[in-house]
Amino acid sequence: MPVYFYWGEDDFTLKQAVKQLQKRVLDPQWQAFNFEKIPGELEDATRQALTQALTPPFGAGDRLVWVVESTLGQHCSEALLERLALTLPQIPPQCHLLFTSSKKPDGRLKATKLLQTQAQVREFSLIPPWKSDELVAQITGIAEDLGLPLTHAVANFLAEALGNNTRQIWNELEKLKLLASSDCQPLTVEQVRPLIHSSTQSSLQLAEALRQGNSAKALQLVADLLARNEPALKIVATLVGQFRTWIVIKLALESGEKDEKVIASRADLSNPKRLYFIRKELQGLTSKQLLACWPLLRDLEWQLKRGADPARTLQTKVLELSLLFKG
Repeated sequence: MPVYFYWGEDDFTLKQAVKQLQKRVLDPQWQAFNFEKIPGELEDATRQALTQALTPPFGAGDRLVWVVESTLGQHCSEALLERLALTLPQIPPQCHLLFTSSKKPDGRLKATKLLQTQAQVREFSLIPPWKSDELVAQITGIAEDLGLPLTHAVANFLAEALGNNTRQIWNELEKLKLLASSDCQPLTVEQVRPLIHSSTQSSLQLAEALRQGNSAKALQLVADLLARNEPALKIVATLVGQFRTWIVIKLALESGEKDEKVIASRADLSNPKRLYFIRKELQGLTSKQLLACWPLLRDLEWQLKRGADPARTLQTKVLELSLLFKG
């Protein structure tokens, strides 16, 4: 199927996939003749792309037509929809039509439903920072693609240090590959730690400091995160996700649920074995304490979205949250 629709906010990984597609279908010597990149904001971008995609390639290799930031997933006229329905099945196999967008396509639109049947649709969304299992799996997968052997301990360290910044993950792993090329043994955390150009201070560590009632450490972490230009709303999103996980698991345990698979499913944990460690984290805490955090976190998010000063607002709410766990 020579039609593709890539979408998601993980811009770096999406562009990596586009590069792979270019490498697979285009002949470098004929790329100037067979590669067309069309800005999606142009009124007739889709029509131009459809016309180009029906044109046979010149010389060697295939043709690739790329519509950047396509609006097809948000709106599409009836006339354009009809043109799409007629043209997409007619695109020859040596021609490839690619639509990309940072926005999620509206599943209610006829154009979206048409693309789901006529195109290869791929999502490129950032993994939430609190889903450490998925981050470790992503880092391990990228390392395998690069031919870099990683121990589970190093993958866990990198997930904590780099979070879901895929561009930085690729850059750091490529750097580590250069170091590993001189030694057949997998790198250790001690070797990796001084090479990673990222503070290990993270929003997840902030959640841990709050859970421990350590207001001084929490305030320092807020200062570190903001100094690294970490968006305040991204910090809050991580806190909300982590506290949601703790709340769901604590409520399940207090209700008498013992099936780890059931609890993991409720908390969206891909690896039920993580429950062993989360149970230890939650020892000495009550669901009442955790639930009391929820309105504070939502109020923090609301204030930031209303334009409140990020540093002052985060500091105030962090103090309020840590006080819930004092003693």
